[in-house]
Amino acid sequence: MPFPWSLVAKAVPWGEVAKRAPEAVRRAKQAYASHRAGGALVERLDHLVLTTAHKDACLAFYTGVLGMTLHTFGDGRLALHFGQQKINLHIKGQEFEPKATHPVPGALDLCFLSVVPLDEVMQRLQQAGVPILQGPVPRTGAVGPMRSVYVRDPDGNLIEISEPLS
Repeated sequence: MPFPWSLVAKAVPWGEVAKRAPEAVRRAKQAYASHRAGGALVERLDHLVLTTAHKDACLAFYTGVLGMTLHTFGDGRLALHFGQQKINLHIKGQEFEPKATHPVPGALDLCFLSVVPLDEVMQRLQQAGVPILQGPVPRTGAVGPMRSVYVRDPDGNLIEISEPLS
């Protein structure tokens, strides 16, 4: 079977293909080999979309409490950046197309890995007046054991903040 070169274009954004072509080809070949072996077709999450009914409170929580950086892109769209990922925001009733079939605030259950010890996370949450619903408790994440606390964002989404133990 010939190599599906269309995967190369999907491995990185079109504007980056020329300068990152060798890396794109390597990643596309790995993805194809993984797929042929019955493995996943994707390697990580780039972004997710959070629908909020409380824009200002949402921004205050994710930027002020969790320390994410707010960026504006496109036609005034909002995104919260952290690490190499982002959360795109949709305001309830003003969602961008395409969108989920039923975009509703408070339907997410997310786990974030902390860059500081969990004790520091708990102090920051306490200082910000964010109640800890549960934790610290042991959990198993995608790459192994971790210790977690659970809170809710202003829309009621369940937010797990975890410290990897390995």
